[in-house]
Amino acid sequence: MGWSGSIPLSWALPTTLCSSSFLFKQSCLPVPAFASHELHFPINEEANSDYEVSVIVQRSSINCSRPFWLSRTNKNSRICASQVKVEDITEDETCELVNGVELSIGEGDDAINAYLCTAVKNNNGTGILLLSDVFGFEDSATRDFAYLVACNGYNVLVPDLFRGDPWTKERPKDLFEEWRARQNPEHIAKDIFISADWMVNEFVAAGITKKLGIIGFCFGGGQVIDILAHDQGGCFGVGVSFYGTGISASAAANIRVPVLFIAGDNDPLCPVNNLKDIGKEIEHQKMVVFQGRGHGFVHRPESPEEDEDAEEAFVIMRNWLHDGLAIET
Repeated sequence: MGWSGSIPLSWALPTTLCSSSFLFKQSCLPVPAFASHELHFPINEEANSDYEVSVIVQRSSINCSRPFWLSRTNKNSRICASQVKVEDITEDETCELVNGVELSIGEGDDAINAYLCTAVKNNNGTGILLLSDVFGFEDSATRDFAYLVACNGYNVLVPDLFRGDPWTKERPKDLFEEWRARQNPEHIAKDIFISADWMVNEFVAAGITKKLGIIGFCFGGGQVIDILAHDQGGCFGVGVSFYGTGISASAAANIRVPVLFIAGDNDPLCPVNNLKDIGKEIEHQKMVVFQGRGHGFVHRPESPEEDEDAEEAFVIMRNWLHDGLAIET
């Protein structure tokens, strides 16, 4: 059962980073594991002088006997997962457990619910804001992904972007546009910055001044671009957009931090050509396109083949976060 209330993030950080050694008083949660390996896959590079190379990931020779996403069904095992930049470390050194806690951030009408995942050991003192798809912050696929990121040493906050009213699969599809119209962009942006401010303040209280990272899927992936355009490097140091929807090329022109785009070339909700146009507006960006993949394949894989691509995408994202945040001095 989750704990509800305001709780300092510094309680979850290692004693070397803050004055308190208190950890969340609840059981450590098992997290999914992903294979630790170097990626070697054929790429098709499209050079463009205005922006970075677009990488198209084809089928790889990786053969995972236990796909990392599907391993989440094993609730009794202690999962081992790779740390950021895995190099010459033993399996025991890479084992992580993650604490998860329900939070209420802000006061009065501004109060929003959120879910916080923190690494129990090897915490790198870096915060990540994870923006969900339309199914909201309580969805199991989003929380599983938050566990995975936290397992690599991060503190991951997943805010409730829809104020208790996410889209559900049980609703008739013809009501989606009506539901979508009720989601006020200004309110959502405000809640995202409230969440980010909370993380920044807690890190400052712990003596840490690193910038945050921001990750989003689908709806959240589109929000990543809007938020980074407004933030302009003030709070966030790096962004990752997984098959973002509703992205504005004009907004992207205001982004001042590196952005990683990950998508499939068979996704009508996030056309690759649109992403390329958006990428031209961002000075530092990288685009990785997986062949034959549609919408949601990273956090909602539906086959062993998609599961392998999800693993590759995670490793790419992991190293992007490391280069942009974890090695920040």
